[in-house]
Amino acid sequence: MSRFHQPSQLAALGRTWVEAWNARDLERVLRLYDDAAVMTSDRIPTMGFDASGTVRGKDALRAYWGKGLALLPELHFSLIEVFVSPDSLVVLYENERGKKICEYLRVNDAGLIVQGSANHLPH
Repeated sequence: MSRFHQPSQLAALGRTWVEAWNARDLERVLRLYDDAAVMTSDRIPTMGFDASGTVRGKDALRAYWGKGLALLPELHFSLIEVFVSPDSLVVLYENERGKKICEYLRVNDAGLIVQGSANHLPH
């Protein structure tokens, strides 16, 4: 098992992920991701990106999240809990609008996020 797959390392990654978003530092967030990372969210098509709800690669992530940061100047995540498994974590947090969100993040052996999925409550 990679040292990055240890529960304490995965939990630390979850906290670092929230801190990077709260700093509104897109490049800091992106440094947590593999170059070929895949992200899925129901917000992706509503923001004018791929209708499948999936973006692939750092350039696509940069465009998607850059637009999101521009549209949400008050963006802030309050960490509720981090759940871990051997190669992934789920970050449960509340956003600045009081909505609870679960972010599933799968990590490779180098400790970089290779797959993410933002999970929202049904509308």
